[in-house]
Amino acid sequence: MKEYLFTKKLRLLTSAHFNFVFQRPQRVSVTYITILGRLNKLGHPRIGFSLSKKNLKHSHERNRVKRLIRESFRQNQHQLPGMDFVVIVRRGIMSLDNPSLVIILEKLWRRHCLLVHRF
Repeated sequence: MKEYLFTKKLRLLTSAHFNFVFQRPQRVSVTYITILGRLNKLGHPRIGFSLSKKNLKHSHERNRVKRLIRESFRQNQHQLPGMDFVVIVRRGIMSLDNPSLVIILEKLWRRHCLLVHRF
């Protein structure tokens, strides 16, 4: 049985982890969200966030978006390739409701899977 936990090993924790992704990323995006990814040698996916106060003024807005992204990642972690992901959120994301944001994230995860299998 697969475990759908979000443990510390599934997170990008240091600036070196983020810089690794920013050096040569595979990019998929829609209007308000960009997900950068780069293959790692760990055999499992990891995720990090880039949500700025400039784009999301209130902490409750940033927390809502992070919570939805984390949950989407947690549910899809077994289908995702062994990559490090950085999710970048742009201004205007607050116009999306929760179901719309979840649908967009599902589409972006699928695109990353297709990119990896293409190469």
